[in-house]
Amino acid sequence: MAVMMANSRRDIEIHRYPAILYLLAPFLALVLQALLPRWMGRFAYFDLPLIVTIYFALGRRSPIQGMFLGALVGIFQDALTHHAIGINGIAKTIAGYLAASVGIRIDVQNTVIRVLLNFALTLLSSGIYLVIYRGLLGIDMEWNWLNMILLAVGNSVLALVFFPLLDRFQVQD
Repeated sequence: MAVMMANSRRDIEIHRYPAILYLLAPFLALVLQALLPRWMGRFAYFDLPLIVTIYFALGRRSPIQGMFLGALVGIFQDALTHHAIGINGIAKTIAGYLAASVGIRIDVQNTVIRVLLNFALTLLSSGIYLVIYRGLLGIDMEWNWLNMILLAVGNSVLALVFFPLLDRFQVQD
């Protein structure tokens, strides 16, 4: 009888979810991101599509899948907001790639690591917006790093709620 052994830690810990969750979670995040700031102005301090991108990139541990998910979610978010098409796509592509790359190397089931990673990737996405707007597009926009830190803290707190909620839908092998 042949014993099946995993070749690496990555093969052992890839998280699987129902196919509908891969469609439903980003869709709901995009809809809520587009609608909630109209009803609650302070909700603009959260980036739900980024949280979903980071979550699935960490769980799947595939930089290519994380990159594609980030690109698709970011492009759809740009289509629903006032941003130029591609800015969120670029930022979320990089965030998805980096989240999956980190997920390969360290244990991302630890809540503290998840929160710190979410915080860092939110700040990175904000920095990418700044570079694209000012450097590439030449648009002088108002920028307040305190607001970006509050956005990163808000995303991290929201990730504390959503990550365990999405963890419940994992398919057990």
